[in-house]
Amino acid sequence: MSAYRRRLVRVLAVGVLAGVLPGLGGGVASAGDGVGRAGGAGGERLADFTRQKLTWERCAADKPAAFRCATLKVPLDYRVPEGKRIDVAISRVETSVPGKRRGVLTFNPGGPGGPGLDLPLEASQGLPRAVREQYDMVGFDPRGVGRSTPVKCGLAAHELPYPRVTRTTGDAAANEAWARTFAAKCRAAAGDRLPHMTTRNTARDMDLLRAVLGEKKLNYFGVSYGTALGAVYMQLFPHRADRFVLDSAVDPKRMWRGMFRVWAPEAERAFRRWAKWTAGQDATYHLGTTPAAVERTFRKLVARADTDPVVIGDAKLDGAAVRNALRPAFFTVRMGAEAVVQLKNAAEGRAVRELPRTEQPGDNEVASQLAVVCADAPWPRDPGTYRRDAFRDGARFPLYGDFASSITPCAFLPRGAEPATVVDNHVKALIVQNEWDSQTPLVAARGMHRALAGSRMVTVDEGEGHGVVFGEVRNSCAENVAMGYLSTGVLPARDVTCRAAPGQGRAEAAPRAFAGR
Repeated sequence: MSAYRRRLVRVLAVGVLAGVLPGLGGGVASAGDGVGRAGGAGGERLADFTRQKLTWERCAADKPAAFRCATLKVPLDYRVPEGKRIDVAISRVETSVPGKRRGVLTFNPGGPGGPGLDLPLEASQGLPRAVREQYDMVGFDPRGVGRSTPVKCGLAAHELPYPRVTRTTGDAAANEAWARTFAAKCRAAAGDRLPHMTTRNTARDMDLLRAVLGEKKLNYFGVSYGTALGAVYMQLFPHRADRFVLDSAVDPKRMWRGMFRVWAPEAERAFRRWAKWTAGQDATYHLGTTPAAVERTFRKLVARADTDPVVIGDAKLDGAAVRNALRPAFFTVRMGAEAVVQLKNAAEGRAVRELPRTEQPGDNEVASQLAVVCADAPWPRDPGTYRRDAFRDGARFPLYGDFASSITPCAFLPRGAEPATVVDNHVKALIVQNEWDSQTPLVAARGMHRALAGSRMVTVDEGEGHGVVFGEVRNSCAENVAMGYLSTGVLPARDVTCRAAPGQGRAEAAPRAFAGR
């Protein structure tokens, strides 16, 4: 796998209308839901924005000269476009070939809170020639993220992690205090912007970008949260959406607390599958010869860590930390088995290798993520609701239920300025999904498929990991369908099932779709 392709894998795996209204010239049109036929953002009211001239400059001295960046001005509140303006950082690599050019292909890597400014450069190096020749690659940092008038709350490192364990009334009280403090800091630092940090407004920003670039339609590749952004764009601008690929999909009806809470039952399913697979590999991992024995081994490790935390390097893990760390690993059975062996060895005093170092998200990434999920949809305002849910779900789903239902700062942050966008349309799109995805489970992708009645879905049977097309475990069947759709615009006649083997290692050889032909 090339360095560029590895980078693309990391960047893209962060961690998302039946009646069509006519377009309004070359400006931004919206189907709207509760803010008028043009979403309060159509026609001449946006003329100053749609007619702005972009100044393209080299993105960085250490990046190729063809990688160009500019700043797009957008309204903070599209209902009041004459009000405050904010910046959206955009980027472009022109890869299309005259005579073959179809338009632009833009990206979102997930999050919310994931920056996308570097994606055109990575895509221009990693996508097949048949795709590159048709599109100029366009990226952007979504509003509030990175170089796009970033939302920052001045949070200390210990205030950033969430969800948080809620096993006792003491935990619940401490978490409520944390959520109140988090929200108070964000209100003080960015309170006027928080109600407008919505997926709906980011979709409007995307359409403004399309208009300023002089494109009639938009092509799009979104991963994880990026699927939610793509679906909302399709809802607001159905006549502007061309070829849309949604990889590892969010369920629009679960945005957003429901997407957190679905992790609990899905983790139990993954855990049972992992235990069965690991029992069949006892000669390698020595964790038990039956699924029940493997499960007991893990439960004992958690209980032991609660009384005597597991120390690996400078990391000290109690039982809750072990559960939190291992939840995503169980969806990739080999990874889960290796992680449990390492933790078990450390708990028993045997030498182990250091835990992989992962870059912790910073203030802007966490603040912008919560700004979006809190403003997109209503959240319970009563702390007691979270406490009761966490206790009940912790008992029902012992691996992760208490985490998944715990309180977040959304209980105390401002509500969004507009109602949530209901996704329900017939616009064509391609959804690709692994069966065993830890962040956006298969049940969520099926929800997206139902909401997008014009979509086709590619499911990788026994596929593991978050992100299919640029996933760590490659699947040429799914990738060829996705790249074929981007290059031809032809959706499969029906939904497609691709195959994968559980526990397979990472594939280093690129399939034909990514061979740069």
